[in-house]
Amino acid sequence: MTSLKSHRDLKVWKRSVDLVTYIYNVTKDFPKEEIYGLTNQIRRAAVSIPSNISEGAGRNHPKEFIQFLYVSLGSLSELETQFIIADNLNFINSQDTTKIQNELTEIRKMILGLIHNLEIRK
Repeated sequence: MTSLKSHRDLKVWKRSVDLVTYIYNVTKDFPKEEIYGLTNQIRRAAVSIPSNISEGAGRNHPKEFIQFLYVSLGSLSELETQFIIADNLNFINSQDTTKIQNELTEIRKMILGLIHNLEIRK
């Protein structure tokens, strides 16, 4: 991580940005009456993941970065819960559900790995 120049260098940030794009495409087909409900909540939680990674990476101390990574994990868990609800309501097809769950699992692993590496460096 010594070569980190920007949050843009982090694979986990790139992958979470890609997830946000995918989620926006999936949620555009949600019922229109959900635009200010579940759709908005899902999108906000998704955007929060890379946003907190980038904000944390811009901080001066690994301890602060770790704090923002934990916030990203919280948003990830929130997003996972919201997609379970969307799936239960049949707002999303099973293929998209599987893809999103797999991505959330991989991004969670990446964030936890980054936290572990930062903990070692403190």
